[in-house]
Amino acid sequence: MIIDTLANLGKYVALNPLFQDVVDYINSNDLASMPIGKVLIKGDDLYANFAVAKGKTKAEAKLESHDVMIDIQIPFNVSESMGYTPRSDLAEQPYNAEKDITFYNGLAQQYITVQPGMFVIFFPQDAHAPCVSEAAEIKKVIFKVKY
Repeated sequence: MIIDTLANLGKYVALNPLFQDVVDYINSNDLASMPIGKVLIKGDDLYANFAVAKGKTKAEAKLESHDVMIDIQIPFNVSESMGYTPRSDLAEQPYNAEKDITFYNGLAQQYITVQPGMFVIFFPQDAHAPCVSEAAEIKKVIFKVKY
């Protein structure tokens, strides 16, 4: 997991060849004004999901992980807390290959707060519980990057 400001995202492009495409997309678009929905950037290898998510309590936010895709999550309008637990600390659960997701029971081991102007990257080894917020709605983008 990586958390940092958007101004520093370019420092992480060596971690995945598609990260440079994410940086270029962010620099070429006003993310906060994009319509809700999925935008293909490089087919199924890189796309952006622009969403308005419901704010959840820690108990409502389910831990999840992905085997194929990396998440780069960026909130726009409010701060968002996200739970984190190393996947190696969790009991195996059924994997949904069609949706590239595994859900886990229980609360995360720790929580981080991501402010507008920041991002968090979750790799396949990072179980995460997004959308923890007292705000009714969280406007955000999730870049899905092939691992």
